Amino acid sequence: MQGQLVAGRYRLADSIGSGGMGRVWRAHDEVLHRAVAIKELTAALYVSESDRERLLARTRAEARAAARINHSAVVTVHDVLEHDGRPWIVMELVEGYSLADAVKERGRVEPAEAARIGLWVLRALRAAHSAGVLHRDVKPGNVLLGHDGRVLLTDFGIAQIEGDTTITRTGEVVGSVDYLAPERVRGHDPGPASDLWALGATLYTAVEGRSPFRRTSPLSTMQAVVEEEAAEPEFAGPLGPVMAALLAKDPARRPGAAEAEQMLAEAAEGRRSDAAQAYVPTQHAGGRYETQTGTGTGPYNTGTGPRTGSATPYPPLTGPTAIGPTGIGPAPATPKRRRLRTFVLAVALAVIVAGGTAVVLQKWNQGRQSDASGTSGSSTSPTPSTTPSGGSDGTVPANWRKYDDPNGFSVYLPPGWNRTEVTGTGDVDPDLRQVDYSPDDGRHFVRIAIDTSPDFADVTSHQEDLEQQLQKLVAYHRVQLRKNLYRDRNGSVWEYTWTALPKDTKFPGPRRAIEETYISRDGAEYAIYVSSPAADWAQSAKRFKAILQGWQEKTAQ
Repeated sequence: MQGQLVAGRYRLADSIGSGGMGRVWRAHDEVLHRAVAIKELTAALYVSESDRERLLARTRAEARAAARINHSAVVTVHDVLEHDGRPWIVMELVEGYSLADAVKERGRVEPAEAARIGLWVLRALRAAHSAGVLHRDVKPGNVLLGHDGRVLLTDFGIAQIEGDTTITRTGEVVGSVDYLAPERVRGHDPGPASDLWALGATLYTAVEGRSPFRRTSPLSTMQAVVEEEAAEPEFAGPLGPVMAALLAKDPARRPGAAEAEQMLAEAAEGRRSDAAQAYVPTQHAGGRYETQTGTGTGPYNTGTGPRTGSATPYPPLTGPTAIGPTGIGPAPATPKRRRLRTFVLAVALAVIVAGGTAVVLQKWNQGRQSDASGTSGSSTSPTPSTTPSGGSDGTVPANWRKYDDPNGFSVYLPPGWNRTEVTGTGDVDPDLRQVDYSPDDGRHFVRIAIDTSPDFADVTSHQEDLEQQLQKLVAYHRVQLRKNLYRDRNGSVWEYTWTALPKDTKFPGPRRAIEETYISRDGAEYAIYVSSPAADWAQSAKRFKAILQGWQEKTAQ
């Protein structure tokens, strides 16, 4: 698509960013002879005709919302158009990177710098609110940091304009789940205070390197947003009381925009705001988070399964390495949850799908129990397979069948393996997917995790980060963790053993797992994970080699 002329005017150069809904291109306006950024709504390629109309309406709303705001800290929208049957937005080109990228690269941002960034975001929000526009998706990925020192707020794609009718479906909650204000999680209408809460969560992520409420699943994350206080920040300095004020559960108890701006200005100068201190609760019990180990023993529980976790500290969500399930059920009165960076692990509460720009809560079969892989989605009835494992040389056996997964990849497995979608379908959070295949309800299984917006550029660092949490597993032992090349791409292989407990899984006892993780050419992180009882590992290891041999990732459209 590079070099293509869009709408007879905009010449596409190179891709400068992508997410679940689309891709952003650097382009040249051949009429005005200037560089611009163009957002291509690729999601329109994969939706029904009626949903395509909805997406176009949402795109026009984004352009209309941004156009109503006249502020230097808001990315300017130049045009909105249709091309190749889908909407495109032409915007001001910001040479720089996002706050999410900064946290990913540096680990965290210094408090004074975070306060300066927060000041500009707040000014953008004040201008938006004055124009009758709520952003509704303030998060680190939507805060741009220009190389020239500018801070800009972007992506008004799910903004709500005063007087407009909603263009979301009934029951749909828009916004990134761990930046949703408590009142929005409860289903109440958002207001300006909801954007300020999201700003507080964004600042917390910036200075601490981890989102304040992210847990092991979207549901447990939302429950934490509503019921729990953020852990006492370690690195926030004078910004700490400001964040605490913005993160008040009751929107009526949060500071107004003008007061918050004064607090941030003082924090940017390294001064602790007396006004902010008045908002800080006098509790923050030391033991509030020290036992957040979930209902299992390990970071993601103790059955088995691929990635998605890492506790304190952790940047945003991603990846596979799970560990296992417990039964589906309500959280205990005083839930003990581990603070995990990732998202794909299934624990007691992981019974819904969610994420990204649209969070759709779906009722799962209450009669099911999660399997030992931590899955809790719907699947066909498992039928045990006695088909031999892969050949010892890693080739794909002739009697294996090709599974063309709806998520775009293909994998070869023995006949009789059943598929379970763990994290939901593409209209929920296209950035993060996890799928399990098993012949025996999870005793042996393969898990494929796909993150199209990974937190780590280096997958070995990602695995090492996850391994810190696995140390809590009973008898955890690393067999290997090393960089490698897979399909000419930089990858990393991680293999380990542990003992699963009866209280955490239907398949207790010694287990073993291995995963190959790599970054594809389009920047997505793939993790291919195999787990089984340790006693069966000789067969499982052969199967893993054969799976890698036949694996085909999703190809670019």
